[in-house]
Amino acid sequence: MIQPILLTGDRTTGPLHLGHYAGSLRSRLDLLDSHETYLLLADAQALTDNAHDPEKVRRNVIEVALDYLAVGIDPTKSTICLQSHLPALAELSMLYLNFVSVARLERNPTIKTEIAARGFGRDIPAGFLCYPAAQAADITAFKATVVPVGEDQAPLIEQTNEIARRINAVAGRDVLPEARAIIPRSGRLPGVDGRAKMSKSGGNAIPLSATPDQISAAVRAMFTDPAHLRVEDPGRVEGNVVFTYLDAFDPDTQTLEELKARYRHGGLGDGKIKKRLDEILQALVAPIRNRRAEFAQEPDFVLDVIRVGTERARVVTEATKKEVVDGLGLFAL
Repeated sequence: MIQPILLTGDRTTGPLHLGHYAGSLRSRLDLLDSHETYLLLADAQALTDNAHDPEKVRRNVIEVALDYLAVGIDPTKSTICLQSHLPALAELSMLYLNFVSVARLERNPTIKTEIAARGFGRDIPAGFLCYPAAQAADITAFKATVVPVGEDQAPLIEQTNEIARRINAVAGRDVLPEARAIIPRSGRLPGVDGRAKMSKSGGNAIPLSATPDQISAAVRAMFTDPAHLRVEDPGRVEGNVVFTYLDAFDPDTQTLEELKARYRHGGLGDGKIKKRLDEILQALVAPIRNRRAEFAQEPDFVLDVIRVGTERARVVTEATKKEVVDGLGLFAL
């Protein structure tokens, strides 16, 4: 039985955090046995706004790979590969840029938001602006039909499908499949400081390798409802960072709904909900942190996983590139 193909990945700009886990890693784990899975260590994409610090990008290849293995990604059931060592991706990106306008790239909501967050103004690195075409190359090179992403990444999948349709129209046949985004029901996880997005660069994230003290400190610092001054005061659940995290990670949904009702009515203190969240996150992160430490003691194994996966991915992506080149009717030697 042929399995559907899943492709996803992460920029190698730092260790992964709970936002990655809630937004995509958990979906990857759920689909590992039912999908042919490719995980891309996106070092080339990381350079689009870190070209001044390539060493940061290089050293975090191993950090992200360690996080993949630590959360339970089985390299015998998936292919972990290095983006910069797959030349077909860059070649497809160049071809795809002829099928999308600058105006369309600038209209992409994900790119617009990230440009504003980084304060680029008009001084946007060309590689960053062209990222939607590069991601389209990443996805289509593996002929992926399933892409687990956070909600903020969904517009990139739409643009990938636009490019695929244009390639197929020129080729006169379906060379490339369209992809479907899998978005978690919990939505985007905010930073512990209440800002809209948890991020490595923003300093508002809980790493998957966080120590018990780091987890507890982050939970204590979380925003709740500023109007909830006394235990007996009614409190707001919506927009309350602690409850947002409980929605994402508390497995006991019935008890959680009871806590929400008590909080809204009055009679439940912030300390109690923070204590519950701290216990849940400690239980979630501890085994990940321990497995990560074990894999970190086996650097040769981690490197071998990346090398073997990249070789396997090179065969797949080169075959797709040839199909695209043939479909477009380019000169063949």
